[in-house]
Amino acid sequence: MTTEATSKSRTIEWEDVHLPPWLIGTIGGVGLIAFWWIISAVWVSSTGAHPIPSPPEVIGAYIAAGWDYFARNFAVTLAEAGIGYLWGNGLALLLSGVVLIVPRLEGVAMQVAILTYCVPIVAIGMLAVVLIPPPAVGEPSGTAILLAALSCFFTTVVGALLGLKSADKTSLDLITVYGGSKFTQLFKVRLVAALPAILNALKIAVPAAFLGAVLGEFFGKIEVGVGLAMVLAQQASDAPLVWALALASGAVSLAGFGIVGIIARVAAPWSKGSAS
Repeated sequence: MTTEATSKSRTIEWEDVHLPPWLIGTIGGVGLIAFWWIISAVWVSSTGAHPIPSPPEVIGAYIAAGWDYFARNFAVTLAEAGIGYLWGNGLALLLSGVVLIVPRLEGVAMQVAILTYCVPIVAIGMLAVVLIPPPAVGEPSGTAILLAALSCFFTTVVGALLGLKSADKTSLDLITVYGGSKFTQLFKVRLVAALPAILNALKIAVPAAFLGAVLGEFFGKIEVGVGLAMVLAQQASDAPLVWALALASGAVSLAGFGIVGIIARVAAPWSKGSAS
């Protein structure tokens, strides 16, 4: 009986094992790099070449290209993504506020948002590259800015409307009883209630805006940018450089996502259950 009780008490279930988040992230990252390394060695094309570069080859591409190469291309793309991010999210938040003040416009607003999401962004890019004049060397591309704005417009509209509608009805009725208008409800109650949802939408919009900017650069009429650098590297059959640019783009998007996440925790600590 004692032996059985001791063995049962020493049984450890997987649900009882709690690893710190940093350790889980480290294990996942190491496992992903190991899997990438194995696939790059095993995957062989019909010509006998290895289409997927190994991690050392990608690191070598970073070193060979140099800091100036990445800084020059990413500076332009980040400017395009930032401008598009501000325009897309600004218009989305403005449209959401107008819908709450004039509820009859909700159907029209949602149709506009869905239209921007459903229309293929490639088709919009083809039209934009014809209508928008090319930028000067080193200047942001208008096409890339437009696609960056469209990429984050829909998610922010939906997130903002859901958040603004989640306000406590009792608080809204209280403002109405004391003679407050819909503007007062919007600024005193709805914005506070919607802040966590809006900030979550703004986090998602960061990688979306960067992706839209890179896609806008694929259409040409630019001299500098991550999209153009990827196209040139692909045309030169420089797979390690393409992978280096792609991984750097992912790292930049992830960094932007994390920065907005930190801002969200500071601005709305109650959304995480912590005290302000």
